[in-house]
Amino acid sequence: MAVHYCGLCRRSAFTGRRHRYSAGHRRRLREALAQLQEATAAAREAAAAVADVASALRRYDPAEHDGRVWCPCCGRAVRRHGRRGGLALLHAGLLRHLAGPEHCRETARFWRENRAEAALRERCLVPAEEYERFAQALEQALAEHQRREEERILQMAADIREAERRQRETVQAALQLQPEPELCAEPSAYRLPAGAERDSPCGAEEPGPSGMQIGPDSAWLESGKVLTFIGYQETEGKGNVHTGAKPPWLTEEEDGSKQIGPSYEEFLKHKEKQKLKKLPVERVGANFDHTSQTNDSWLPSFGRVWNHGRRWQSRHQFRTESGKKKKQR
Repeated sequence: MAVHYCGLCRRSAFTGRRHRYSAGHRRRLREALAQLQEATAAAREAAAAVADVASALRRYDPAEHDGRVWCPCCGRAVRRHGRRGGLALLHAGLLRHLAGPEHCRETARFWRENRAEAALRERCLVPAEEYERFAQALEQALAEHQRREEERILQMAADIREAERRQRETVQAALQLQPEPELCAEPSAYRLPAGAERDSPCGAEEPGPSGMQIGPDSAWLESGKVLTFIGYQETEGKGNVHTGAKPPWLTEEEDGSKQIGPSYEEFLKHKEKQKLKKLPVERVGANFDHTSQTNDSWLPSFGRVWNHGRRWQSRHQFRTESGKKKKQR
């Protein structure tokens, strides 16, 4: 018996074409056709109500309008909705597929191979005349939507121009009501009180080197108010960078012997001690005596090494310590 692959069940059948009459295959066929008929009915209802622009067009949303419908006849997923710019055309993609000649041929082959009911075939197809009416109504809906959008944009532009006009009129009215400031032609013509002369726009000094005040204000002295003069502050070289002092990384140390923290040599010695603590105590050279006097005929004590003299004595020391450890065990 030849091996037959069923695309609807997605498995190979070793009973040949008799698999089409099995209960599992018929059940899957009914489920697939029911889903396709439901999607086709919803698309045809949307095509009948396409005259209403609100029901045919939506603002495009990828999460909502990128869905697909599985077509068992063609064996592929079909986009449910179409797209035109930033608008989603509801059910346009599925209707275009159902009315196409390729879907019509594949539907006839699918019905013939799977021995489906002939009465259900028309429910999975869309006539070409019906799709043509849907396409024309959809174009009219798009034109109507574009006209409404242009009217809305023109209205918004008119509102913006009206708001700008009102704003200009308000500013002009405020400028006309505001009196013009009088110029100070002759300071001797009128004098302000001693206390208010400092706040006058004519008597105020301009900022800058030429307008800097050296001594106490004469207006305050005439009014009888006493000011305490604490002298000029010399802050050069002191304070912080905002008062004119040098930053700490540019100042030179006065005392060269002053040192913060350990020196580099002390740090290296400390690091070497830390390394020695991690080594075993009974290693070769652990008790090396750096202070012993040496010459050409005598070698220093390297510690824990035996051959002659001191090192021979360290051999006995090593054996003694090893014997003590064995006794303790």
